[in-house]
Amino acid sequence: MITVNQVYEAMQAIAPLELAEHWDNPGLLVDCGGQVHRVLAALDITPEVVAEAAAKQCEMIVSHHPVIFDPLKKIGPQDVPFQLVQAGISAICMHTNLDAAEGGVNEVLAGIFGMKNMETFAEGCGRVGAIEEIAVPELARKAQQELAARCNQPKNGPAVQVKFVDAGKPVKRLAVISGAGGSLFADAIAMGAGCLLTGEANHHHAIDAKRLGLSLIAAGHYATEFPVTAAVAAKLRAALPELEVLVSTENRDPYTYL
Repeated sequence: MITVNQVYEAMQAIAPLELAEHWDNPGLLVDCGGQVHRVLAALDITPEVVAEAAAKQCEMIVSHHPVIFDPLKKIGPQDVPFQLVQAGISAICMHTNLDAAEGGVNEVLAGIFGMKNMETFAEGCGRVGAIEEIAVPELARKAQQELAARCNQPKNGPAVQVKFVDAGKPVKRLAVISGAGGSLFADAIAMGAGCLLTGEANHHHAIDAKRLGLSLIAAGHYATEFPVTAAVAAKLRAALPELEVLVSTENRDPYTYL
């Protein structure tokens, strides 16, 4: 039978720990030991995801966002690590190393937009490359449609909310960086990108990007990252064929959009 450590070794092959940023906390963060027959892949480990894993008899959750990030000073029933241990569910979390990994978060995101001749930027985390020429509003609509199709639908409201800044030129070279990547607009410009597609960008990032001639699309932190869960599940199944790997259906964007 497969052990927790065997799954952890397989995940390290998918997202090598040396790719992680120094401030990050990836790894086997909750180790309940024992054998693993079924794994749940998720973006976040929330109480709803823990309950889903327990209901589906998963002995492990593999996630992108770390379930332990800041130092724990106390722990109780309201805390997700406590809930995992209580349910006997281990947790492996691969964060910035999965962002940067081959076939990881940003390569999955780049693939959605048909990126070719892919290069890395932002210290290897982001991806930039050629796409078929497209107007920025059309690219934003494509992002909304394609990402919504790959994300769990909310109980109410739209699945993905996209906002964009149009610098007035069609896009032939696109930069993507999932999550909160708006501050990296200068890196995208340096790589010759006409547009940066990311999860989150603040007001000032939008103003500065447009001033410098870069279009910007903010498609949501969750929406730009959740698609990697299916890729991780497929890689884990290939590495450990005896293991059943499910993708979470209860991991949703924490926001409700009007």
